[in-house]
Amino acid sequence: MSEPRRRAPRADARRNYERLLAEADAAFRQEGTDASLEGVARRAGVAIGTLYGHFPHRRALVGALLRDRNQALFARGEELQSGSTAAAALTQWVHAVVEHAAAYQGLAAILAAGLDDEGSELHASCLRMADISDRLIARARAAGALRQDVTSADVHALMNAAAWTREHMPAEQADRLVKLTMDGMLSSAT
Repeated sequence: MSEPRRRAPRADARRNYERLLAEADAAFRQEGTDASLEGVARRAGVAIGTLYGHFPHRRALVGALLRDRNQALFARGEELQSGSTAAAALTQWVHAVVEHAAAYQGLAAILAAGLDDEGSELHASCLRMADISDRLIARARAAGALRQDVTSADVHALMNAAAWTREHMPAEQADRLVKLTMDGMLSSAT
């Protein structure tokens, strides 16, 4: 028995979807991920039911907004697996994740929660991000570039703390936090 063919979304539904994404991006950049979804719908010129028809909850909307950015981040992580020195690759990855997680105020917390929430639309992308992190950490450790007592949890905590810092303070402060902490985590032999 074959599955019924899915119809392409109507043109107006596709326009509403794209408008909702654009307005959610603008609202989240201005107000953070806690921005009113009713306000997003209003800005997009649709009813709140239309927003919920496309995005049943806030995480679904955030997941849709991050889809392309996640793919770009993952591609960067894969490039770093074989490029640069192990220490430089890990440091560049930490900076990339921090910048990614600080795109909207409150996003770092949503991403951190997504790792442990198997029902979240963000779970698979959070697992992939953690996998790339863990492989870069293992590479740095194997190369003797990372202190042996540094755990994956330490690096993940640094990324979350620096993303939070970047949300609330100038980016330079978050970059300084990463630099100082990575300097302490990296082996003095490198």
